[in-house]
This record gives sequence, structure tokens and C-alpha cells, in this order.
Amino acid sequence: MAKNEVVVKKDITVTVGMNEDNVPVKMEWKADDAANSKSLECKAMLLSLFEKETLDTLRIDLWTTEMQVFEMDRFMFQTMRGLAETYMRATNNKELANEMQSFVTYFGQQTEIIPKGE
Repeated sequence: MAKNEVVVKKDITVTVGMNEDNVPVKMEWKADDAANSKSLECKAMLLSLFEKETLDTLRIDLWTTEMQVFEMDRFMFQTMRGLAETYMRATNNKELANEMQSFVTYFGQQTEIIPKGE
């Protein structure tokens, strides 16, 4: 069996409830193989897909009307921290990954997610 042969497929489902102005007011997600099979509510999502043929990145960025600014700050902080870690694992470019982490620390301090000086 080839390493790139699909042997199992899994689904991740995102459901977005919109108000009359087409603005997200409720979002839920679930995954086929999650320990909990019920939908879980979330306030925001960022989805980036790298298109195979065009090599373009397609994005869906959504947040509900109840998402607070301090929550968005925390969400962005955690997302950027994760992106720096992913970049390091994928490329092994320690220098640039460290630069990304430095910005994440700066962002965290400026938004008071982490105390200044840490």
C-alpha cells in the first residue's frame, strides 16, 4: 500500500447560524473521530486552505456577534503561537520561527494576555 493512498476518510463539520444581516451569531463544529460526538459551540474560527493547483491560500475568518475584543486578542495570540510552532515543525527554520515567537510575545504583552517582561 502506497503512503499517499487514502484508506480512511474523516469529516469535520462547521455549522454557522446567521442573523437577518448575514452576520454569524452561532457557530458549532464536530469531528467524526472526536471523543465527544456532539457539536461544540465556538465563538470564532479561522480556516486557511492551501489550494493544490493555484498555490493560493483560501481563508474563511468568522466570529460571532458575542465575541469580545479581549477574547479575540486571546484567540489571535493562541493562533499565532500555534502558527509559529507549526512553521518550525514544517520547515525546521528555527531563526524565523523564533522571530515569529518574538512577535507573539510582543502581541501578548501589548494585549495584556501575558505580563510585560515575561
